[in-house]
Amino acid sequence: MSTRTTRPDHEIVVIGAGPGGIAAGVLLKRAGIEEFTILERAGEVGGSWRDNTYPGISVDVPALVYQYSFARKSDWPTAFPAGGEVQAYHQDVARRFGLYRHLRFHTEIVREVWDETHRRWALHTADDEIITARFVISAVGAFLRPKVDGIKGLGDFAGPVQRPDAWDHAHDMSGKRVAVVGTGASSVQITPALAPEVGQLDVYQRTPVWCIPKPNFPVPRWFQAALRVPGVAAAQCGMLLLGLEPIARLATIMPLTVAKPLMAAFDAFAKRVYRAYLRRIIDDPETAAALTPGYGPMAKRPTLSTGYPAVFNRDNVRLVTDDIERFTEQGIRAGDGTEHHYDVIVLATGYEMYTDPESYAEGTVVGRDGFDLGRFFGAHGLQAYEGVAVAGLPNRWMLVGPYAMADIGWHGMVETTASHAIRAIVEARRRQASTVEVSEKAHAAYHAEICRRGQVLRHYVGTQNKGIRTYYRNSQGDMPYFRPAGALETRWRGRHFPFSDYHFDAELRFPPTVGG
Repeated sequence: MSTRTTRPDHEIVVIGAGPGGIAAGVLLKRAGIEEFTILERAGEVGGSWRDNTYPGISVDVPALVYQYSFARKSDWPTAFPAGGEVQAYHQDVARRFGLYRHLRFHTEIVREVWDETHRRWALHTADDEIITARFVISAVGAFLRPKVDGIKGLGDFAGPVQRPDAWDHAHDMSGKRVAVVGTGASSVQITPALAPEVGQLDVYQRTPVWCIPKPNFPVPRWFQAALRVPGVAAAQCGMLLLGLEPIARLATIMPLTVAKPLMAAFDAFAKRVYRAYLRRIIDDPETAAALTPGYGPMAKRPTLSTGYPAVFNRDNVRLVTDDIERFTEQGIRAGDGTEHHYDVIVLATGYEMYTDPESYAEGTVVGRDGFDLGRFFGAHGLQAYEGVAVAGLPNRWMLVGPYAMADIGWHGMVETTASHAIRAIVEARRRQASTVEVSEKAHAAYHAEICRRGQVLRHYVGTQNKGIRTYYRNSQGDMPYFRPAGALETRWRGRHFPFSDYHFDAELRFPPTVGG
């Protein structure tokens, strides 16, 4: 029997104020919903762009497509803006759309528990507070925590340790002996930025990385003026997506027997071209050979840099391919027992990802009838209907979920996933439903479709490039980073999914807020 109960603290809570949380806030407002709160563990918006301020940081996607469709910026100074410029953009969007009055900073959610009696979520904070909400949109990003576990002896090192997400700019590194551990996206930017400043720079490489030249040219004034004309920027983005759509579609429908030789030929050709490129720009043949990947360019995230490979031509920069046994008080001990002394160590060792089942601890998200998200992902693999909803978790969506990424940039993706969540919320409010939950049938059917359409990508990473360390493939052997679909298809489905895929419970326990 339906009974009225007390109203929750908030009708809608968005967890996280990075690009996803900003997108959710703006789209909620555009849907006419004002009764929402954005909870953020830090003291400012921006997510990774707030936290990562390391030397050389910039976008590796052109600014034209690395922005919101509802807040296009025409005056980017360069084609690939610096990190500070991207962070300023996020702050400007949050101010322009009035999100700061919805924000509650320094509030970290550590546990989410569904309260079936009151049909709401109980959100437990790190400060032992419980915040209740009817609907929850999890806008936690992709790069969750730096990978530091398992680094032997790190606490023994007597000098400062710099991390990309917590860079201490007050520390003077001029003339210092510095080790950069890792050769991923952040290292590719940090290394050439530090090289002219430090005395000696050793870069420890476990796996060579594909590093493509970044054409980061200044954006001409006339082009900025053209982008200010209504519809021009949107049309250019649309043409780019339209051009990529057939490639994405082909990869999902091509028979594996046809795809295998094509992918093998692609990798072989790309490796020949890249080897020739490195031999041309790197003076030392041994260094060029050590920087040459033995895997295909799409099996691991390619990086963009105009200065990374050539930085190894400097007398004060050395590539180190020896295994690291452990960190010591003075520096790093290599696998052969040799100890190298350093003044500073830079850890560019990557992040725990949203695609890792280990990132979802049991007991942190508990839904209907004791459904545990961490336990479910551990037993059945990461999966979510349209990348946003999981059966067993009523009134809850995630903006960066399994198989959600099908866009060129994060902003396009989170706009799509936020649109999906808000469309479901608006319909639940219209029906005065107390809960809305994706059906198990729709959830299972969607995941089966994803598995079927992803066979070409799984073969490329898991078989053709077997053994490569990449966050594209998680510890379960699955590849929930990419959605095997085109961006245009994904955007359309995010805004037109059938409501019949959801169960709406019409027993509303309290009336909705009038006017929002």
